[in-house]
Amino acid sequence: MNATAHAKHVRQSPFKVRRVLDLVRGLPVDEARTVLNFTNRKAAVVIKKVLDSAIANAEHNFALDIDELYVSEAYANEGPTLKRWRPRARGRATKILKRTSHITIVVADQEEDA
Repeated sequence: MNATAHAKHVRQSPFKVRRVLDLVRGLPVDEARTVLNFTNRKAAVVIKKVLDSAIANAEHNFALDIDELYVSEAYANEGPTLKRWRPRARGRATKILKRTSHITIVVADQEEDA
């Protein structure tokens, strides 16, 4: 059984979020939590919240045992981009792209995949 959790419109680029998601993909949930606690990146805080939400969904909605869960999927898709302008020399302007992410984490039961 799979349980998912999403975080949408996270104000960080998907490229930076994916670097942290690569650390926890495939790990048991308790080990993934430990890795995120000691990861010195801004994205780790948001990813930990999404992971905790996925674990709570698995426990509450599907009555799965937390000790047997692992992170089966973790990915960050690109969300809408905020476009801002910065004044430059000689009356010109350049575009600033403030990227956002949609983070998805799926936890699964180890017994089901075996």
